[in-house]
Amino acid sequence: MSQRTVLTPQMVRYDDFDDRGETRWLPFLMYFHRPDYRSDVINTDAKGFRLSHGAGDSASAGGRLPSGPVRLLVGSSTAFGIGVTRDAATIPSRLWTEYAPSAPWLNFAGRSFSSTQELLLFVLYRHLLPPQIDEIVVFSGLNDLAVARLPADQRGDHGAFFNCGEYFEQMEALRVRHRRQLKEPGGLGRRRGRTAVDEDIPVLPLGERISLATELTARHLASWRLLAPGARITFVLQPLATWIRAEPSPEEELLFAELDERSNFWELYGDIAVEETGRRYAEALRGACKELDVGFLDICSALAETVARRDWLFVDRAHFTDLGADIVARLLAERSGIS
Repeated sequence: MSQRTVLTPQMVRYDDFDDRGETRWLPFLMYFHRPDYRSDVINTDAKGFRLSHGAGDSASAGGRLPSGPVRLLVGSSTAFGIGVTRDAATIPSRLWTEYAPSAPWLNFAGRSFSSTQELLLFVLYRHLLPPQIDEIVVFSGLNDLAVARLPADQRGDHGAFFNCGEYFEQMEALRVRHRRQLKEPGGLGRRRGRTAVDEDIPVLPLGERISLATELTARHLASWRLLAPGARITFVLQPLATWIRAEPSPEEELLFAELDERSNFWELYGDIAVEETGRRYAEALRGACKELDVGFLDICSALAETVARRDWLFVDRAHFTDLGADIVARLLAERSGIS
């Protein structure tokens, strides 16, 4: 039996939840979570938002909402809570239950989302939320840096997104069908256009990728400010395990070694995963947030100062255990002054 199954049995449920054969394709967003999913690990409402829990209460953006103002945790899979053993262990649930309980926290994150998709999710579903939003914590940034390695024609004007290669391949097949039709009698002739995704385009230097991801994040944070003028906005850079400490916990060491046998993580993201990249990216984002008057929290430094060598924080290099999510929620509340 694998270490992943022994140490993190909840991940079997996440695998089922994230089954590509069950992907829910949505206009504009591209994809979002399966609605009304039920299990002992993860539960979603009729729109696909994960439930969050407070003291004796629960809520979700597309389901039951408490009266009064709310707070949002925005982001991708780590904010969503991939890795924790139950809905009550996610970061928004721990904030609502323990560390910043004065108003409910809603899980407003999307699995595998870029900052563009995070912003669009708010634009498309703002109407579901109460009029007053007190706090918005954007726990993001890692995915924008990860997909900045993709070619320019996939990044476009608004950044790339995960699995976008499949999208472009399907769109190219559609173009080919239309070109064939244009060659039929009565057509106007074949248009020239993009013929395929070029897999051999070299990856941009790391510094350029950091700049691209920072500029994209800053652009979207500026939009967050315009769309939520009454909310205090704080940006938290989603961490990688290797940005926090060089030596993993014993459990992490087993899990990471097993995952490396099955994936090409280091081939794709080796230059991103080093601690120095995390520092460079955090400083670039800190400067962008300062210019926008948006709060910034370097959660990597905060975690590095707080955790011990044997603390088991990650189920893989991007997603937290229950302990990791709990520590992040506490540090977020303490160091951002949220009560």
